[in-house]
Amino acid sequence: MTITTKITARYVVGFHEGQHVLLENACVVYSGSTIDYVGYEYPGLADEETHLGNALLMPGLIDLDALTDIDHLILDSWAGPEQAAGHQWSEDYFLNHRTDVFTASERQDIREYALIQLILHGITTYMPIASEVHSEWAESYDELVGMAETSRRFGLRGYLGPAYRSGVNVVPADGGRTVMFDVERGREGFAGALRFLEYAAGLDDPLVNGVLLPCRIETLDLDLLKDTAAASAEHGTLVRLHSLQGLVERELIMQWYGVPPLELIDQAGLLNERLLIPHATYIDRNPAVYGEDRGDLHRLASSGASIIHCPLTSMRYGSTLDSFNDYKAAGVNISLGTDSFPPDLIRGIDAGVQLAKILAGRNDAGDLAGYVDAATLGGARALGRNDLGRLQPGAQADMVAFALDDIRDGVHDDPLRTLTLNGSARQAILSVVAGRTIMADGLIEGVDLDYWRTRGQELFDKMRDGYTQRDTLKRSADELFPPVYARLER
Repeated sequence: MTITTKITARYVVGFHEGQHVLLENACVVYSGSTIDYVGYEYPGLADEETHLGNALLMPGLIDLDALTDIDHLILDSWAGPEQAAGHQWSEDYFLNHRTDVFTASERQDIREYALIQLILHGITTYMPIASEVHSEWAESYDELVGMAETSRRFGLRGYLGPAYRSGVNVVPADGGRTVMFDVERGREGFAGALRFLEYAAGLDDPLVNGVLLPCRIETLDLDLLKDTAAASAEHGTLVRLHSLQGLVERELIMQWYGVPPLELIDQAGLLNERLLIPHATYIDRNPAVYGEDRGDLHRLASSGASIIHCPLTSMRYGSTLDSFNDYKAAGVNISLGTDSFPPDLIRGIDAGVQLAKILAGRNDAGDLAGYVDAATLGGARALGRNDLGRLQPGAQADMVAFALDDIRDGVHDDPLRTLTLNGSARQAILSVVAGRTIMADGLIEGVDLDYWRTRGQELFDKMRDGYTQRDTLKRSADELFPPVYARLER
C-alpha cells in the first residue's frame, strides 16, 4: 500500500512556469517516490501529516563535489609554500614507500562518517570526492561497492564510481612540483571504474547511479583521458573531471601538450553535455591567466558541459569564479559542490554571493536566486534529471527543511536571505529522498552521533600523523600543522 504524506511549513519553495517561487503557509504532498501536489489547500486526504512550523521547505540540495572523506582543509588551507610542500607526496615516497594509511575497514568507516555529515547538512543527492593523498594509489572497486551499500542503507541518492589516475602530484627533492606516473595503475583503476558501472546497473536501484570519476586532469595520461571519453560515449555515462582549477595544472598541461587544459579536454573528446568540471576557475578571463575573455566561456556554454562551483572551498584556498554572473550570462550551466568540510551548501551559497559583490563592486551583483538555482536546478541539469531540484507534481520527492525559529536566526524578511545570511545548513530538520524520510529533527534513525563524533576524530588523528612519512623533510605532524597560537605545556 502506498502512503500519502503531507508536509506543511511556513515557507515552501515551489516551482511554477520554469522557476522557483515562494509560497507561504503551504504544503507538499507525495506518495511513493513522487510529488503529487505543491500548494496551499490540498484537496485530498493524506495518510500522514507533518507540520514543520516556522521552517523553510525546499528541494533537496544537490552536491556534485561532496566530501566523502575526513576533513583535510582544516590542515592545508592556510599553509605557505614551505608548509604546503609537506602536504604532497615526496619523490622518495612515490618510488619506495607508497602505502595505505587506513585499512579497508577504516576506509568504510570514513565513508559512513562522511555520508552522515551530508545527511545532517541537507544534501539529498551527491557525487563523492575523496583525497587520494593517504591512499596507496587511488580508490578501488571494492571500496566504492562498500560505500554504495552504505549509501543505500541511509537512502541517499548517489552518483558513484571509484576515482582513478595514472599519476600523482609530487614534490621532488629540489622542492618544485611535478607529476610522476604509473600508467599501469591508471589502467587498473579505469578497469575497476568500468566494472563499477556494470555493478551499479545490475543493482537496478534508482538511488545508485554509476559515473566515471577520474582524478585531476594533470594526473591522467592522454590515453586514459581518451579512453574515458570513449567509455562515456559508449555507456552514455557522466564524467566528472577536476580541471581548470589551478595555475600549476595549467603550466604542466601547456608544457606537456602545448595547449591549455580546456583545449586538451576537447581534443580528448570529453567536452560535451556529459562532462562536469569542478571549479573551472582558471579560464582565459581569469586575471591570473589573460584577464580577458578569449572565447572560453562560449566554448564551455556551447559544449553543454556543466561546471561545479565550490565557492566556500575556493574562497578558503584563495580563488573564486570571475565571475558567477558572467558564467551564467554566457549560458554555462552552473551546479554547486562543497568539496571539503563542512558539506554546507548554505554557507557556500552565502560565500559565493558575497564574493560576487566584491568582484563586481556592487551589492546587487550578489545573485542569491542564481546560487539557490545552482544548488538545485543546476545540479539536476548537470545530471540530466528534470525530475530533481524542484518541488513540482511528478518530480521526485526529494526535499529538505531548515528551521527558522531560533532567536539566533534574527529577524525575518525573505526566508532565503535569513537562512543564508544568518544561518547554516546545520539548521536542517528534515530530509526526504524519493519519499523516504532519512533525517528528522536532526537525527538519523539507527545512527549514534556520539559514537561517530569520537570515531571521526580517531580517523582524523591517524590521517594527520600519516603526513610525516610522505614529507620530503620527514617533519612531524606537529611541525607540519602548528597551532594558531603556541601551546603552553603544563
